[in-house]
Amino acid sequence: MWKTEEGSTGRLIQLCIGYFVFYVITGVSVKYFLSTGFGDIEYNVYSTAAGTVTCLGYSIAKRWYRLQTSDPILFLGITVPGELRYIIPSGVMTAVVIPTTTLMYSLKGVSVMVAMVIMRGAVIVISRCVDAIQIKQGILKKRVYLEENMGVVFAIAAVCVTIFFSKNTEGAVPFYESTPAMVILAAYVTAYSFRIYIMNYYKNTRPPGTKLDNQGFFATEQISASATLVLAAIIIYNSPQWFGATAPQITQFVGAIANPKDRWFLAFISGTAFGVVAFFSVFIFMFKGRTATFAGLVNRLTSLVAGTTATLIFAVALGGKYPALQDWISLGMILIAVFFLTQAEKKRAAELKATKA
Repeated sequence: MWKTEEGSTGRLIQLCIGYFVFYVITGVSVKYFLSTGFGDIEYNVYSTAAGTVTCLGYSIAKRWYRLQTSDPILFLGITVPGELRYIIPSGVMTAVVIPTTTLMYSLKGVSVMVAMVIMRGAVIVISRCVDAIQIKQGILKKRVYLEENMGVVFAIAAVCVTIFFSKNTEGAVPFYESTPAMVILAAYVTAYSFRIYIMNYYKNTRPPGTKLDNQGFFATEQISASATLVLAAIIIYNSPQWFGATAPQITQFVGAIANPKDRWFLAFISGTAFGVVAFFSVFIFMFKGRTATFAGLVNRLTSLVAGTTATLIFAVALGGKYPALQDWISLGMILIAVFFLTQAEKKRAAELKATKA
């Protein structure tokens, strides 16, 4: 990997390549294990556990949790980073995003492709809204380029193609007619809204000369998210005894832990790629010198291209279904959005170079 400077176009490309590669691995792994007898919830229990262990283990091993603060405060007689006041809640929001994503994919009668694209489209819109809010608050000192807004337009167009032209599987219902889907989507969007706002608040409020400690942010957020997920897992696992819960998703969750399949460890190992994806995802969202609109677009568009690539690889190598016509049309619109992002990146790079000069 070539050496690059923080905030440079080269560093951004590195992150996108890493995100793309491990997202493809994740996508192919999911399709493979679901085609070999694993249930949606069952596989995601192992994948989420592996991803959490990967993120938390590496962060602790590298001691990233030593967050470099510009706002030390006293808490119970101990000096701690003041940023913990909002990074810990961001971790809680991350813990909401993970299971709601899983639940969205596992809903009976709801198209997985439509659910996936709606969630990605929602994040693109959220990122643009966060910029608008923080510009009005005076937190974000940059303006959103026309090219970034054009990228948003074509990204949303790509989403609409999938939503309105995808054929539902047999027995599927329109997304908006499913009450569970709408409730879960609301939780997902709310959690991601707070999380993206917090990440950009941290990025945009660093005093001049203060390092943007993305690694410290990531580690702290992961510690908070992991604690929240463990607590939630304990409650869900015991919910049949405690609350008499009998939902199929809960039954699958309990069964994945109490009676795992013989190949569960292989499924767990495959989930480490999901954990690696999280590193690249967060670092793209928090990329230095870029707006939330730009970073959100780069993040989500990279995942959309990776998702299509994973589908294609699975079709060629393992006999799965090839991407449909609307998927290729969406990909074409995504590439147009990428063109506009490339133009915006050229402007932003020149802007940062002039600032340093």
